[in-house]
Amino acid sequence: MTDPESLPNRGKGLLITFEGPEGSGKTTLIRSLAQKLDGIGATPVLVREPGGTAIGEQIRNILLDLASEGMCAETELLLMVASRAQLIRETIRPALAEDKIVLCDRFADASVAYQGFGRGLGTGTVHALNAIALGGLQPDLTLLCLLPPHLGRMRLKTRITDRLDRETVEFHERVFSGYLAMSESDDSRFRTLDASAAPEVVMEQAVQELRKVEHRLLYTL
Repeated sequence: MTDPESLPNRGKGLLITFEGPEGSGKTTLIRSLAQKLDGIGATPVLVREPGGTAIGEQIRNILLDLASEGMCAETELLLMVASRAQLIRETIRPALAEDKIVLCDRFADASVAYQGFGRGLGTGTVHALNAIALGGLQPDLTLLCLLPPHLGRMRLKTRITDRLDRETVEFHERVFSGYLAMSESDDSRFRTLDASAAPEVVMEQAVQELRKVEHRLLYTL
């Protein structure tokens, strides 16, 4: 039997990010995983992007407000990165320093998908600005909840829409292509989940991926 004390602790907790297009069920998955982690005594810190801090939530309101319809792509990207920089320094890094698990609903990869692919700003521009916000920080694991745009839009029919929800089908297809490119990349931190499955099935997929992470906090998951 594996001795949990022999497993790596990494000295900085774990940053697990969740990505996916609109309607992919990320928030539901995160809540379920948080409950499971809480049950094994590894209560996680839950944050979201944009937002997660008082300053970030104000930025979020501007980004998603229907009154911000005239916002240009560059402004959108800069506001996303600003919110991210605040979240990392105010919440994520302190939590990791205390050896906690952080579950983040969207992170830097969201800007690659939404502003890089969706808005057509290009991945180079996004990565350059993300580098400022990240300051060298990278997720330990990123769960990609992949769901074709037409299915996501069907799920959103009864949801109160925000500025991004109301974007064109073409925009959301470009976003999805960005996430698809990540899932097909050689970066091992990306793990793909079939978000078209039932919530309990997606949950089990996520748990299986988390069990592959050798870390004391996840030993009994």
